[in-house]
Amino acid sequence: MWLLVPLAFAGKVLSTCRKQLSSLWGSLAPLLLWLRATLWLAGPDGAQTLKEREEPERTRNEEEGSEDQSPIPTSVNYHFTRQCNYKCGFCFHTAKTSFVLPLEEAKKGLLMLKDAGMEKINFSGGEPFIHQRGDYLGKLVKFCKEDLALPSVSIVSNGSLIREQWFKSYGEYLDILAISCDSFDEQVNVLIGRGQGKINHVENLQKLRKWCRDYKVAFKINSVINRFNVEEDMKDHIKALNPVRWKVFQCLLIEGENSGEDALREAERFIISDAEFEGFLERHKEVSCLVPESNQKMKDSYLILDEYMRFLNCTNGRKEPSKSILDVGVEAAIKFSGFDEKMFLKRGGKYTWSKADLRLDW
Repeated sequence: MWLLVPLAFAGKVLSTCRKQLSSLWGSLAPLLLWLRATLWLAGPDGAQTLKEREEPERTRNEEEGSEDQSPIPTSVNYHFTRQCNYKCGFCFHTAKTSFVLPLEEAKKGLLMLKDAGMEKINFSGGEPFIHQRGDYLGKLVKFCKEDLALPSVSIVSNGSLIREQWFKSYGEYLDILAISCDSFDEQVNVLIGRGQGKINHVENLQKLRKWCRDYKVAFKINSVINRFNVEEDMKDHIKALNPVRWKVFQCLLIEGENSGEDALREAERFIISDAEFEGFLERHKEVSCLVPESNQKMKDSYLILDEYMRFLNCTNGRKEPSKSILDVGVEAAIKFSGFDEKMFLKRGGKYTWSKADLRLDW
């Protein structure tokens, strides 16, 4: 019996302590929950939840910021003159003006583009060798390679006005020379408009190929596939010339240039269907240097700078100019270029474009 008294007393003590502990827990529980929410004391799972909450916000901010960012002018096509000695029926950059910037102004603009991220400059026209018999062009080529140290300097030309002396003076500064050749049948070239007097376009192409080899300039061929050459087999000719790239374009309509009331050309008769273009590519697929460009790939994937150094926006099917980079700067002007950077990369716009990296067997 004497044991019952201490047991009863102990039971009362425990009961009292349990009530006090229960009361204490009731008051501490909200505090602990608050601490857990505030300090994320839930361990790794809680930390992961916090990270997951922060990540979408950061991504969302980055996406919002990217919309306001101007594209980088990695590769620019500078059409410094619209004048040309040929009359190609499908030309989409026609002789609407005879303006050419003074040399120092052009250099100023090129320096601005370099500072904005330009790595490659391509000089085109019109015919770029027509102004000052190619000397103006040569000085720009030398400036871009020697003073701006651009990785790649290239030219697109019909080749008819190029002389060997130009290679002797400026060839070391040029990475790539692209010659436009749409047919290896001289009658077809004349029909297209790539003909001038006694100059045989195909024979001249062979001569230019030799000069490029002699003066260590990478040789490239551009061909516009159209109604008059779509059935031609060019495989053997291209393989024999062995260019570093054979760029094959689908004939494209640009309102105000080769289509529409205010155009200087009427290219509708040159147009081929997508299926016909794909058929040409299929027949030439064994040519390893072939680089195809359909209308879809070509239209908005080039940064085109005109003779006033304005970016040309082709998204609406015609060339709508920005303000000149000389007036508003590159960043402000390029926002109105309509440039599709994703398509530029998708079509292979960035490639090995420096002759130092091509490691050619001259």
